[in-house]
Amino acid sequence: MLTLTFKPPTHPTPPEEIAEAIERIGPLHGLPFEDRLWLARHGEEFVAEPGDILFEEGTAAEHMILILKGEIHVRRQQGGPMALFIGRTGQMTGLLPFSRMKTYGGQGFAISQAWALFIHRSLFHEMLAAIPSMTQRVVSTLLDRVREVTRIEQQAEKLTALGKLAGNLAHELNNPASAAQRSAASLVTELRANRANRFKLVNLCLSDLQIQSIEAWEQRVLGRTPDDHWDAAAFIAREESLRKWLNELPCEDAWDIAPQLSDQLVTVEDLDELRNVLEPREICIALQYFARYLRSTRSVDTLLNATDRIFALISAVKAYSYMDRAPILEIDVPAGLDATVQMLQSRMGGVTVERDYQPGLPRISAYGSELNQVWTALIENALDALGSQGDLKLTCRMEGEMLLVEIWDTGPGIPAELQDRIFEPFFTTKAPGQGLGLGLDNAMRIVRKHRGHLSVRSEPGSTCFRVRLPLDQLQAY
Repeated sequence: MLTLTFKPPTHPTPPEEIAEAIERIGPLHGLPFEDRLWLARHGEEFVAEPGDILFEEGTAAEHMILILKGEIHVRRQQGGPMALFIGRTGQMTGLLPFSRMKTYGGQGFAISQAWALFIHRSLFHEMLAAIPSMTQRVVSTLLDRVREVTRIEQQAEKLTALGKLAGNLAHELNNPASAAQRSAASLVTELRANRANRFKLVNLCLSDLQIQSIEAWEQRVLGRTPDDHWDAAAFIAREESLRKWLNELPCEDAWDIAPQLSDQLVTVEDLDELRNVLEPREICIALQYFARYLRSTRSVDTLLNATDRIFALISAVKAYSYMDRAPILEIDVPAGLDATVQMLQSRMGGVTVERDYQPGLPRISAYGSELNQVWTALIENALDALGSQGDLKLTCRMEGEMLLVEIWDTGPGIPAELQDRIFEPFFTTKAPGQGLGLGLDNAMRIVRKHRGHLSVRSEPGSTCFRVRLPLDQLQAY
């Protein structure tokens, strides 16, 4: 319903002048003057000042609107990918004949002084009979509108997917990057500490026999590998006994040395062996350097592992996007599945991933980056169903002359009445703003582009998306 702020002019414009202005409406360009005059005489003329409201979101759409002058904005109060629609001079908008539009999708208001002609829906049948060319003009406008809305929605879906991908990648990169930063800072600290105390070790003037004994002792200790099942109570007890032994030595850095030695499974008996070759002061200085060496070595190991993880993620990104490669490639489908899982790793905290890949699968010629969009859509759909925990199974095997990929999840399943609709564009069961319903539609289009087939089978506790891709690419392209 129109509000009082958007109202008829005080002095109505003559129909002939309105008919002249209608000539500036893009879809109506070239319409004979008599037909434009019919519209001018049967329509309702309205004017508005900046800020005036035309209609409210959710109210019944009952008028075709010809914007003769000015600019009108339609803003969605609920947000979404098309939060703002802009109507300018020369546009035909609002409810059109043959349109399924029921209500206005947002609040319409004038940005500048506006002049518009409204045609009520009750006149549509009479209008189409009086102006035969209006049918083609309206249909063309509706098709343009559908194409534009679809383009915007698809672009929004791509941006949403890119945002999720960037968030997952940032999360995955943050952990090794933070570990590398902490390790580098710790390594610098240890190097500076050893530089400050290097003369203490030199001044000990140890004999060759003492040096050999210390080296043998250190090699024996370094050969120990801590148990994978770390026992906190045993570690604390061992650290306390080492600290007590060092304090009795005495050694002023016992608090710093004991944790490192305990982590390397050093015992009091091991320290007693040093008494046979070194004096108490010499033992303290030697253990200071050894503890710093242990800490530095662990920092270096962490740096190596962190940088390896970063390089692995970069490789996964390149494999996922097929950067610096031709669009059609010989694709290793299992590798694409693994790259996609790695990109989404941050969402799989409580999810168990199982892989069942048939050995020796052939590569297929395909658009690699587009196939990865399919895997992303299907795996994300499974993760949404699983929530924070459950099982995800990826299967890849030959089925006749087709390569079959199955993505299973143990989520609640898809209701039977919805299984035929989930591939429809813009169909979604998610809350407003959380999904546009284009992910599975895009996956279906990509699979069809590859002359393949995408289907779903679901029941509570078991949902399976099946993708079949042809091996005979002469038939696929």
